[in-house]
Amino acid sequence: MLQRSWPGRQSGAVVTSEADMERNQRVAYFDGIADKWDGWEEDPRALRQRLREWLQRFAVARDERVLDVGCGTGNLTAALLEMLGEEGRVVAVDISPGMLRVARGKIEDPRVSWLLADVARLPRPAADCTRAICYSVWPHFPDRRRAARELWRVLRPGGRLHVWHLLGREQVNRIHATAGPAVSDDVLPPAEQTATLLAEEGFSVQQVVDDANLYLVTASKPET
Repeated sequence: MLQRSWPGRQSGAVVTSEADMERNQRVAYFDGIADKWDGWEEDPRALRQRLREWLQRFAVARDERVLDVGCGTGNLTAALLEMLGEEGRVVAVDISPGMLRVARGKIEDPRVSWLLADVARLPRPAADCTRAICYSVWPHFPDRRRAARELWRVLRPGGRLHVWHLLGREQVNRIHATAGPAVSDDVLPPAEQTATLLAEEGFSVQQVVDDANLYLVTASKPET
């Protein structure tokens, strides 16, 4: 946690930055709902099937190394493991210890590495992954440009990035608006705006969908 000492205050006193306070509130929020999260899904089997179908459309290969950003309780992680072969790997990242605890309780697989980390500071080497998927998490990044730069760093040349929701943007934003103060301002921007940001950070954008039932921006890191 970033801490700052301010002149004139008692020695040893520290002030937490506003960004850190917001992050801590967001972590506490997701920790608090981690055990309830999967129970809110009306049809878990149908969700798993939809995730698998989309991963097939994304043409995820059996030997890929996939970064699951904001993995939550591991629903996408589980679907990825069904797609990958023995040589494939998933790096599952979340800022919430509670979400990771639930995910690890559901999934025991040596092909997964679980990381408690922020997308803005991923503890991974450069060119570490062949693909990064931000599933149902993009609105929760307070600095999306910094996130895009970090995702660029950890992707290999030719690697793909998917910013993805299986809901329309307006529905996502309505849910967040009433979900509590920690996430009420976590707005999913128009997909074209996300595509523009990614292009500005060097990505080549291949697909942009922003309709009532799907939000998807697919981009890639150029080979050279």
